[in-house]
Amino acid sequence: MESTLPPPEPTDASEPAAAPPAAPPVAALTPAGCAQQLKQLFPALFAGAPKPLKLRIQADIQERAPGRFSKPVLSAFFRRYTGSTSYLIALSRATQRFDLDGAPAGELSEEHRQLAAEELARRRALNDTRRAEEDAQRAELEQQRQNRARLLHDFERTTLTPANFCALAGLPLDELDGLLARAREEAAAAPPPREPRFERRPDARPDQRPERRPEGRPARRPEGRPPGGPRR
Repeated sequence: MESTLPPPEPTDASEPAAAPPAAPPVAALTPAGCAQQLKQLFPALFAGAPKPLKLRIQADIQERAPGRFSKPVLSAFFRRYTGSTSYLIALSRATQRFDLDGAPAGELSEEHRQLAAEELARRRALNDTRRAEEDAQRAELEQQRQNRARLLHDFERTTLTPANFCALAGLPLDELDGLLARAREEAAAAPPPREPRFERRPDARPDQRPERRPEGRPARRPEGRPPGGPRR
């Protein structure tokens, strides 16, 4: 029976192999993707701890990897890279700049080191101020919680009417129920008190209950002293 399949098409031995997958379009590249590609292309500079960059490093990148990165993408990446705290620390401590191969490429000026140090000091001051504000806010919230707990404690033991109780406490009557309800919720959510810790004697049996002893009192009788009787 004659086959109905079409004959195979002739192949050209000189036909080039399939091209490898192309890099992402330049327009679609994000700063994070740009950073990843720079690490792969120039690991001596962009992999590991930040190093002060050679001046006009973008022109070197475009020369070594033409058409790989657009100018806006590189500018966005370098704004983030050179503005990071880790890069500023490196800039404030180094004396040399580095090229794409990680080799020294010019002395780092004292002016640039000073600018980096001033920016780091400004950021530390902002962080200290923010932490101080957060600590003050936490302390205020804790004080309010303690005030509500004290209010609940006093209200549950008073014989005054709610109106008289609020008048004595200097509290509006319409706020009492809400404060008491919140105090009860906080008391229910509070962790249970920790039990006191007991010390076990080194020679105690595993099934023997540890004893609590006054602080400063020896756990065992000094060696050489008889169990009873007057001292000699």
